[in-house]
Amino acid sequence: MSARRALDLSLYLVTDAVLCGERGVAATVEAAVSGGATVVQLRDKHASDEELLALLGRLDEAIAGRVPLVVNDRLELVLRARAAGLRVDGVHLGQGDAAVLRARAELGPDAIVGLTANTPAHLAAVAALPAGTVDYLGVGVLRPTSTKPDHPPALGIAGFAGLQAAARDAAGAPVPCVAIGGVRLEDAAPLRAVGAAGLAIVSAICAAPDPRRAAADFAAAWREVPGRGGARRTDDDQPPRAPRVPRVLSIAGSDPSGGAGIQADLKSIAAVGGYGMAAITALTAQNTRGVRSVHVPPAASLLAQLDALSDDIAVDAVKLGMLANAELIRTVAEWLTRVRPPLVVLDPVMVSTSGDRLLDPEAEAALRELLPLADLVTPNLAELAVLAGAHRPAPDWASALAQATALSARTGVLVLAKGGHLGGTEAPDALVDARAGAALAEIVEFHGERIATRATHGTGCSLSSAIATLRARHGAWEPAVAEARRWLRESLRHGESLEVGGGHGPVHHFAGLWSRGGLDTAPTAAELEAEWWAGIAELRRAIDELPFIRGLADGSLPRAAFEEYLSQDAHYLREYARALAEAARLAPDASAQAFWAAGSRECLTGELARHERDLAGRPGTAATPVEPNAVNLGYLDHLLASGARGGYPELVAAVLPCYWIYDDLGRRLLAGEFGPEPGSPEHPYAEWLAMYAEPSFAVSTRRAIELVTGVAAAAAPEVRERMHRAFRRSAEFELAFFAAPLAAQLTS
Repeated sequence: MSARRALDLSLYLVTDAVLCGERGVAATVEAAVSGGATVVQLRDKHASDEELLALLGRLDEAIAGRVPLVVNDRLELVLRARAAGLRVDGVHLGQGDAAVLRARAELGPDAIVGLTANTPAHLAAVAALPAGTVDYLGVGVLRPTSTKPDHPPALGIAGFAGLQAAARDAAGAPVPCVAIGGVRLEDAAPLRAVGAAGLAIVSAICAAPDPRRAAADFAAAWREVPGRGGARRTDDDQPPRAPRVPRVLSIAGSDPSGGAGIQADLKSIAAVGGYGMAAITALTAQNTRGVRSVHVPPAASLLAQLDALSDDIAVDAVKLGMLANAELIRTVAEWLTRVRPPLVVLDPVMVSTSGDRLLDPEAEAALRELLPLADLVTPNLAELAVLAGAHRPAPDWASALAQATALSARTGVLVLAKGGHLGGTEAPDALVDARAGAALAEIVEFHGERIATRATHGTGCSLSSAIATLRARHGAWEPAVAEARRWLRESLRHGESLEVGGGHGPVHHFAGLWSRGGLDTAPTAAELEAEWWAGIAELRRAIDELPFIRGLADGSLPRAAFEEYLSQDAHYLREYARALAEAARLAPDASAQAFWAAGSRECLTGELARHERDLAGRPGTAATPVEPNAVNLGYLDHLLASGARGGYPELVAAVLPCYWIYDDLGRRLLAGEFGPEPGSPEHPYAEWLAMYAEPSFAVSTRRAIELVTGVAAAAAPEVRERMHRAFRRSAEFELAFFAAPLAAQLTS
C-alpha cells in the first residue's frame, strides 16, 4: 500500500529546528511518532539542501516507515533524496512554491502532494486542477502564531469551516483539509466536528519538554468520543487513545478451575499487557471434565458491579462472555448504551462444544438485540450458525466465511470466524467485515497449522479477551487479532506442561512471559519470512512494473540500458562480495561462515565474471565499470553502515534482498509470468535470465532466508526491528537500482 492510499492526517507534525533546540529534529520526530503523530513534514526555510538531505537520512532512520514523511517547499530536494534511496513520501507546497502539476508529474501517482490554501481564490485554483493532483490542503492560520509571522489573517474555527466545506477537486469530490497555525489541544473536538481531516502542530510538540506526551495528548483529544450519552460512534470515530496499560473489563461467568470464564479472561488481559477487571454474571461448579452446576446472581447485583466500576474507572475495552439469561443480557445492554465504552468484544456463550444450546429462546433473542452494541463478535462454529440463522454449523471453511459475511452484513458488526472445530491439519481464522454490505465484504484470513493438544479449555474466552486488550493497545483490529492468535498458539503449545486436571486442561497463558520476560510474542522464523516478504509487496509490484523489467522480459530493452545496468551491477557486486565476506567473518557458527564465504566467492567468480565477459564482448564497451551512480553508492553505503552499526544481524538482513528479490524475479520471468519471450533461446538476454533462475541460486536463496530469519526470531525485539529496517531499506534500493539504467539513458 502506498503512503498516499494509507494517508492518515489526524496528527500532522511540522518540524521547526529552532523550537526543537538541543534535542534536535530527529529525536523530536521519533518521540512524536511514538506518541501518535501520523504524518511528518520537514520544514526549515534556512537550512541548505545538503543539510536537509543529511537530516532526511536521520529522519528516515527515526521514522522507519511508520508514518509518511514529506518535505516543505523543496521539490528538487525530494527528488534528490529519493534518488539516494531515502524514503520521502512527498512534498507540501505553498502557493508560491514549485508548480503542483510538476510535483505530481515528477513524483508519480503514489506520492503525497499537499498544498497550502487559505483563501477562496486558492480553493478555486485547486478545483481547476485535474482530480487526484492534490491529496490534502493545509488551511490556516487558525489563530496568530509566532512560527509563521507573515501569515494571512487568522481564520478561527468558523473561517476554517467555511473554507473546508468549499474545498473540492475538479470532479467535485471533497479535498481533505488540515487545520494549521496556532492549533491548541482544545481545538481538536470542534475542528473535527466541522470536518477537519486533522491537526497540523508545530510549537506545541516541537517545543514541548516531552514531545511523545504532547503528541499523545493531541492524538487522544482528536480521537475522543464526544458525549458519552450522544449518538453511537461510527467506524470513522475511532475509540479514544488508550493509556499505556489498557483497562479492560470482562463481564462473564466464573470458572473455579481457572481455565475459562473470568479467570481465563483476567490471565489473558494481563498476559498481553492490559489491566483486567471483572463483573461476574454466574458462579459455576466446574473442572476440566465439565460443568456440574450454575448459580446466576440477580441482575441487580450485576448492574451494581458495572456501575461501581464505570463510576470510578475509565474502561478502555469490554469483553462480554457468559450472559446466562435474558434479564442479564438486557441489563448489560442498558449499561453499554448508557456508558458507551470505546470498544466491545462479544464472545457469545450460546452453544457448548458438544452442541448443547446454553440459552433459552428468550435469552437468544435478547442476545441478538445486544449484538449491534458490540464492535466484534467471536462465535464458535455452532454459535455462528445460530446467529447467522443457518440450519447447521458450517461443514467447511468456505461455508463458515459465508455465514460470517451474512452475520456482519445484517448486524453491522465485525465477525471473527474461527475454524478450529472443522478438523484437518489447518486451524484458520478470519476477520470478516461486511458492514458495507455482503457484496463489499473485506476478509482478512489468518492461517496456522493445528496444534495437537488436549489443553484447549477456555480458548474462546482467552482469545476474545486478548483481542479486546490488543485492540485497545494497537488501535486497529487486524494487528490485534494477529498478535492475539500468535500469543494463544504459543499458550496452546505449552498448555499440557501445566498438568492441570484429567480432562481438557487450560492453555498456559503466561508461557511466553515466563520464558522471555516480555509482552510481545516472539515470532517464528517462518512467520518473519512471511511478514517481511509481504511487507515489501508494494516494492516488488513496483519492480514488476518498471519499464526496465518489462523490456527485459520481452527483449525490447535497449542494449545501452542493459549494458548500463551490467556496468553498475559489476561495481556493486565487487563491494557486495566484500559485505558477504564480512558476514562470514562475523557469523556465529561454522555453517553460517561457510555459506556467506561461498556467496562472496560466487559473486566474484560467477555473477561478476559473467557481467565482465558480457561487457567485454560488446563493441564499444569495456570491462571496466562506469562511474557508480547515486543509487549504487547509496546502496553500498547502506550495507557498510548496517554492518558497522548493527554487526552480524543487521548486515545479513541488509544483504538478503539481493538474494531473495533476484531469485523470485528470475524464476517468474522464466516461468512465463511476464510473457513467453524469456523462455526462448533466441532471447537477447537469455544467459542473464538463466543465471538468476538456476536451481543452485534458489538453494542459496533459501539458505540465506533461513539464516537471516533464524537470527531475527532469536533476537531481542529491538534488534529484530533494526534488522527489518535494514532489510526493507535494501529492498527499496533494489527498486531504485532497476529503475536507474533507463533513467540514465533518458538524461544522457
